[in-house]
Amino acid sequence: MAGRGATCLALCLALAGAPGTTALRAAEIGDAERGAEIFGECSGCHEIGPEAENAIGPKLNGVFGRRAAAVDGFAYSKSLTRAGRDGLIWTLKTLDAYVANPRTFASGTRMSYPGLKDETNRADLLAFLRDYSDRPRDIPEAEPTARRSLPELPPDILALKGDPAYGEYLAGECQTCHRADGGDAGIPSITRWPEEDFVLAMHAYKQKLRPHPVMQMMAGRLAEEEIAALAAYFATLTE
Repeated sequence: MAGRGATCLALCLALAGAPGTTALRAAEIGDAERGAEIFGECSGCHEIGPEAENAIGPKLNGVFGRRAAAVDGFAYSKSLTRAGRDGLIWTLKTLDAYVANPRTFASGTRMSYPGLKDETNRADLLAFLRDYSDRPRDIPEAEPTARRSLPELPPDILALKGDPAYGEYLAGECQTCHRADGGDAGIPSITRWPEEDFVLAMHAYKQKLRPHPVMQMMAGRLAEEEIAALAAYFATLTE
């Protein structure tokens, strides 16, 4: 991974003085003009531009490179506040993951938007948002210099039918932090989560898209069948 980052940084520096760099980098994300149209779906909650203010959601000026939950004067959900405390920075990679499925990325987020599933639409939207960050020509960031497509989980992983009894056996470690009764004492509930949401969230930790280091470690040592079993158990757990 370090070698790839160094290669990306070298490419970024090499392009810095190249003619047409801005157009090249814009193409690396998507079509900003089309993204402005897609932003219409977001504009009921978010504002962007010179006169932008916090609304139902925080203003989105300067979002690239900003720590999560860092806009002054906006009351964030516990989950995003915690993610920011854990070190989540809004980059091309993390924004792409969040916009694709907000709830999977940040359990307990108050953002009601179900997610923008189409990869091209997300690319265009992010290209539009980039134009309102401080140094748009420097984005995408050195890591990565081109938009990373989130890997789709293979259908066979999403199709796995977990064994709730096995999940109950495995769940003891989870329940040292997550309450079985569905309560939220600063740590979000995972009781009665849809199984696919649970599986996607665990893979977000495995891929280090969600920043919590303990969860990254725990998810990283779980096999696919174990994640499916835990998903099945928590989905049917009675509060």
